[in-house]
Amino acid sequence: MISATLRIEIERGVRKLLEEAGTSWPPELKVLVDRPAHPDHGEYSTNVAMLLAKTLRKSPMEIANKLKMELEHAKIAEGTFSRIEAAAPGFLNFAIDWNVWLNRHREYSAYQGETEKGKVVIEHTSINPNKSAHIGHLRNSCIGDTLARLLTRAGREVEIHNYIDDLGNQLADTVVGILHTKTEGEHVRFGDFCWDTYAKVNRVYKENPGLQEERTRVLHELEEGTSSTAWIGRLTAEKIVREQLHEMKAFGIGYDVLVWESRVVAEGLWEAAFEHLQATGAFYKVEEGKLAGCWVLRHGGEGSVEAEGAPGPDPEVHQADKVLVRSNGILTYTAKDIAYHLWKFGLLSQDFTYMPFADGVWSTDSQGQAMPFGRGETVINVIDYRQEYPQAMVKLALEALGYKEQAARLLHVGYGVVSLSPETAESLGVDTSAGKSSYAMSGRQGVGIKVAELLQVMEESIESKRSRQEGLSSREIAAAAIRYYLLKYHLQTEVVFDLRQATEVSGNSGVYLLYAYARAGSVLEKAGADQTGSGKALMEPPVPSFDGGALELPERQLLKQIAYWTETMDAAVRQLAPNLICSYAFELSLLFNNFYGACPILKGPADRVELRVWLTWKFRETLGKALDVLGLPAPERM
Repeated sequence: MISATLRIEIERGVRKLLEEAGTSWPPELKVLVDRPAHPDHGEYSTNVAMLLAKTLRKSPMEIANKLKMELEHAKIAEGTFSRIEAAAPGFLNFAIDWNVWLNRHREYSAYQGETEKGKVVIEHTSINPNKSAHIGHLRNSCIGDTLARLLTRAGREVEIHNYIDDLGNQLADTVVGILHTKTEGEHVRFGDFCWDTYAKVNRVYKENPGLQEERTRVLHELEEGTSSTAWIGRLTAEKIVREQLHEMKAFGIGYDVLVWESRVVAEGLWEAAFEHLQATGAFYKVEEGKLAGCWVLRHGGEGSVEAEGAPGPDPEVHQADKVLVRSNGILTYTAKDIAYHLWKFGLLSQDFTYMPFADGVWSTDSQGQAMPFGRGETVINVIDYRQEYPQAMVKLALEALGYKEQAARLLHVGYGVVSLSPETAESLGVDTSAGKSSYAMSGRQGVGIKVAELLQVMEESIESKRSRQEGLSSREIAAAAIRYYLLKYHLQTEVVFDLRQATEVSGNSGVYLLYAYARAGSVLEKAGADQTGSGKALMEPPVPSFDGGALELPERQLLKQIAYWTETMDAAVRQLAPNLICSYAFELSLLFNNFYGACPILKGPADRVELRVWLTWKFRETLGKALDVLGLPAPERM
């Protein structure tokens, strides 16, 4: 990878300058290699000379020129760069020798990042099995699936988990609703019926608070797992999970194993974890006061204890000790999550058995067989940023038990939640008179956009805008458009979902990428027909031989973006950031379309046609890699 090698060489040159000045490396100094904004400034740039000015007590330009001489003396330009220049007010710019790059393009286009070894366990989706999935759930699934694809392309062994909370309050509420309320109206799917039932029972709770005691009874019976109520809960959860898997499959999202929370308890994983925790000073039983009888995980310091039965911690207070077992004996979600994570890292002797569930997906089951799931070296949990505190408590439990290495390899990929734009919220019947910039979805109130309904609306929008019906179906295009829409934002960004914007097919959209890929295929097919008469796209054309200095600007800009693919991959892997791949793919497609419009690809001198056909092929190959990581199709036709 060119940028990584360049950074190492720059750091070596900086050390030499510091040694000559009798000065040690400043602790705050970090060498960064960036991309210049102006194309005339080359392909890479660093501002390290400006950062060194105060330490070396010299002007940035003087330092930049000295560093340039050190790098030229080290001959880093030979075989990689055509020039190194110092530019005011103290930048060092580096221009790639494109003749060399073309001769070595296979080496430069192969992923060369440093990846850790061992299995990565990625948990994502993990929707409560009490109703249909909505777009907030879908953002989680798209992020998790893309991270799995990203790490797989980077050479890691990846195992994908979907944790099914079949012992939680939400399923209990739906069961109470089924047993004690009447939901009317036509429902195509069971999950949609449960969507309305869940919202209705939460309204009834307000009218009849005593009914909430029924939830406590149902929770006990779900955990015991032997009563008719438990069977109703089990059948409800299984039916909804099957529907949720079907919904996710439309977006190319799959799983290796479903881990049911009830099996964490039934297989003795929590019992084993409880014994381990009792041996530490961080886990204790409250003997008096409001929380008497609760087992609590100590956070440390002078923090308070989280209130028993509270729906969740105040996001501003992360110092509360965490109740793991309530005074009535019911386990909290975090308790079972701690046991689950001890198992994920292979730290418990207890294990699950498994049965096939659907489409190559395994499921924990008491009547199943042994399978080599779990035992990960790294664990990644894709859960929205509001779950930072429970995730921190799981990490704290691992540390308290002496598993500091595993705690360091437990990574929480948090993301901003999805809310609704005022226009979209109003269309769903939400009162928008408060004039907010966005409105939260609420399962308890039945407010949200179901995944299946969104896909249907998007499919109809795509269908109405298509002039031709070739290649991908409108449904496939719709799924790709939605998936890209949910991936393109920075992870921490709250996505304000607007139905009108989401159905756009131009601009920074998944549809724009698909059209660019199909356009390149059409050009290559014509090029192949011209040469072979077969009408089929060429295999990889020969690497052209040309004068790199004679590249036209659109050619150079496209080639430069192609060259940035491996380091974009590396940054996305290191940061676990799918949006970096989205930004790269959109910029690549923009530059190709600019190249397509400015440079006649199949007309002109033979050497120019050869170069442009190869550039088109290389663009298509590179965009295809990005589309694969993003989970989008690579269409021959649109």
